[in-house]
Amino acid sequence: MELSKNFQHKESEDYWYSHWEKQGYFASTPDERPAYTIVIPPPNVTGVLHMGHALNDTVQDILIRRAKMLGYNTCWVPGTDHASIATEAKVVGMLREQGIDKNKLSREDFLKHAWQWKEKYGGIILKQLRELGCALDWKRTAFTMDDNYYAAVIRVFVELYEKGNIYRGVKMINWDPKAKTALSDEEVIYKQANSKLYYVRYKIDNDKEEYITIATVRPETILGDTAVCVHPDDERYAHLKGKYCFVPLIDRRVPIIFDEYIDKEFGTGALKVTPAHDINDYNLGLKYKLQVIDTLNEDGTMSEAAQLYVGQDRFKVRKKIIEDLKTSGNFVKEEEYTNQVGYSERTDVVIEPRLSMQWWCRMNDMAKPALSAVMNDEVEFHPAKFKNLYRHWMENIKDWCISRQLWWGQRIPAWYDVDGDLYIARTSEEAFEKYKQAKPSLAAAQKPLRQDDDVLDTWFSSWLWPMEVFDWNNAPGNKDLEYYYPGNTLVTAPEIIFFWVARMIMAGYEFMGKKPFDKVYFTGIVRDKQGRKMSKSLGNSPDLLQLIDDNGADAVRFSVMISSPAGNDLLFDESQLEQGRNFCNKMWNAMKLVKSWEGRVVDNAEDANIHFAIDWMENRLAQVASELGEMYKDFRLSEGLKTLYSLIWNDFCSWYLEWVKPAQDQFVSMHVYRRTVNIFEQLLQLLHPYMPFITEEIYHKLHVRSVTDDLMVKQAEPLEEADAEVLKQGALLQELITAVRDTRNKNQLKPKDTIGLWIDSKHHAFYELVQYILRKQVNAAQVGYTDVARSGTISLVVQTDKLYIETSNANIDTAGQKAQMIKELDYLKGFLQSVEKKLGNERFVQNAKPDVIEVERKKQADALAKIKTIEESLSLL
Repeated sequence: MELSKNFQHKESEDYWYSHWEKQGYFASTPDERPAYTIVIPPPNVTGVLHMGHALNDTVQDILIRRAKMLGYNTCWVPGTDHASIATEAKVVGMLREQGIDKNKLSREDFLKHAWQWKEKYGGIILKQLRELGCALDWKRTAFTMDDNYYAAVIRVFVELYEKGNIYRGVKMINWDPKAKTALSDEEVIYKQANSKLYYVRYKIDNDKEEYITIATVRPETILGDTAVCVHPDDERYAHLKGKYCFVPLIDRRVPIIFDEYIDKEFGTGALKVTPAHDINDYNLGLKYKLQVIDTLNEDGTMSEAAQLYVGQDRFKVRKKIIEDLKTSGNFVKEEEYTNQVGYSERTDVVIEPRLSMQWWCRMNDMAKPALSAVMNDEVEFHPAKFKNLYRHWMENIKDWCISRQLWWGQRIPAWYDVDGDLYIARTSEEAFEKYKQAKPSLAAAQKPLRQDDDVLDTWFSSWLWPMEVFDWNNAPGNKDLEYYYPGNTLVTAPEIIFFWVARMIMAGYEFMGKKPFDKVYFTGIVRDKQGRKMSKSLGNSPDLLQLIDDNGADAVRFSVMISSPAGNDLLFDESQLEQGRNFCNKMWNAMKLVKSWEGRVVDNAEDANIHFAIDWMENRLAQVASELGEMYKDFRLSEGLKTLYSLIWNDFCSWYLEWVKPAQDQFVSMHVYRRTVNIFEQLLQLLHPYMPFITEEIYHKLHVRSVTDDLMVKQAEPLEEADAEVLKQGALLQELITAVRDTRNKNQLKPKDTIGLWIDSKHHAFYELVQYILRKQVNAAQVGYTDVARSGTISLVVQTDKLYIETSNANIDTAGQKAQMIKELDYLKGFLQSVEKKLGNERFVQNAKPDVIEVERKKQADALAKIKTIEESLSLL
């Protein structure tokens, strides 16, 4: 079979993903094996795959594929989140394009359009995960608006309400004027803004022409002022106790109050108080029983209560009111001012603090076991630095605003009768039964109940994800739930540690009585090479699907993982894609080389002279396999990939294959061929979780295999412990070959020029073992041994061995050799000085572990031996 010049990623990806799925490798059912479970952070049903998904989902796929190879029964659950705000905005936009106004539709008609939109676009991101190679159990795909999931959310609401943990009340909330809904504190993104501080004077209610001046960044809220506040110790205003002043433009008479909340140093030391539009003002209003005047409509325009600018947008009014204040004589001045402005995470508009009747969930009691679980490492955070952030939030947790003024989502199961009394139930039928018992006459008179219009916050459904994907509500204690819950690892981004991670842990203890997962791995944020977070607005985020199409899923996975240190941000550079592609082609060419030997394999070919190469490579393989095990435990996945990359590119392709490669007219022993293929297969197995397509493809190209002999399900076999002496010898051989090659180049020896190589060393047995490899690699006609300097040769030092190169080339650079040796000698003396300084430090020697001190002493001994060797060589030049 003729092999293509390079790895053809498109054909491979299409074939292998379909094959794996057809074979049922992604599916999982409970059995006697230990389970390894991951639930995907459900992407928004509105979403498409982006660079953040590439990182997050590649990490999960690596963990799942690795666990499968270790013999676990792996289950990676896919699904999507209904994303109330984002999806409703998409549907409203779609309707607008069709000339349909949402407000003119009934709720039922709007939801029909929403479901049609979901059916058409909602599965796109899941299909795209296939292109990345994700080994998801597709038959378990969940959606937070599925009937069974919907029922679970309603059940939780009712149970928490009956426990007294859910209540309804008016509080100051964050309001999104574009989405026209409440937001939680965690859905507000604060951005630094270059604003203006406006100074405005309010006339004092007395006979004199006296004013008090305030400073504000939101002059449009002046129309809702119901007091002016100053500090009780501020002597500038002491004479105004008990006085009133007038709100400019509308002449509302409001009191001047005194409270220690005021910062005397900010602005003029006098604060306008607008209880309806600022949380701190609201608290002052409660304390001093101030009037609350809401001057804003839900869409951010001025309300009738504002008296002026009714129906006009808040930011246009900001400009107009300044002009009118100037005209009225109340404007004093303006200054440049830098402040933090809150934006809606979903719509990116400036939020407004607003008093609103909402549904709330008490969090204090539920937070306690969830906090304890993380602080005691029952749920392990990786990196552990996120524990402090989590603790701070949990110890200062506020009640959760769980209602949203939308139609798409789980509708709040609350019904009201004509008197406004409330009935909480799972269904309208249950609510009516409660109504009949409470007010039989009204019920008999067919006075209907009205259901609350609001829906629940999206996170109120996704906090149930780890248990409800296994049908917790319909079948508590079912076989799947018992087997797969709690999950092993949650992989997510730190920005949703409060939205989702904390709440899932709370829900796990509240409803299951145990944690939802063992470990949480927080990935970093994907940034461009300038360090900026990737975003559509900056235009610095590449099209992930196009990258996969152009470069292949393996190269994309390589590019995000090679630069993603555990828990830290990823600086993505598209040049890493080229590195990934080149790596694929390097392995492809290695496979073609090994395949080219097939026709020359014989049973009795001589191979004793390259046994060391095989032993060394197998020991390097065992060494890296052991190191990888530790890296996986600590989620050092980027380090693991770098280690594998070096093992395959350098050790296997650049060194091992060159050492064992037969000359053009030579045979290959069956022994060498089989062990080489076996080594290659084990390398592919180690790399498979990172780069599944190229590894599976090469695995099948190396051998004709049965339909079920696939790398994805091949069980990892334990390797013997690496032989440290063989590894040390291999490193010496590499160093020696490199040094001789460099010396050849510096002395202008052509590749075809043969040399004689004389070695002054105690390691005769080793050099005899590798003589064939050494001669072949440096083009030496002979390798001999000496204990005296060889005149007329090029000398060099490798570790503590002296080498002499004989050549007929007259261009021997003795001065260059001497300069290089002196340079290395100076470095070694400086290094030795630093080691001896450390060993001479009593505090270090007393406090350091014995093995650490031993390492330093070995460094000292090695440096002394090498210095002695170089000094002896220099004396001969």
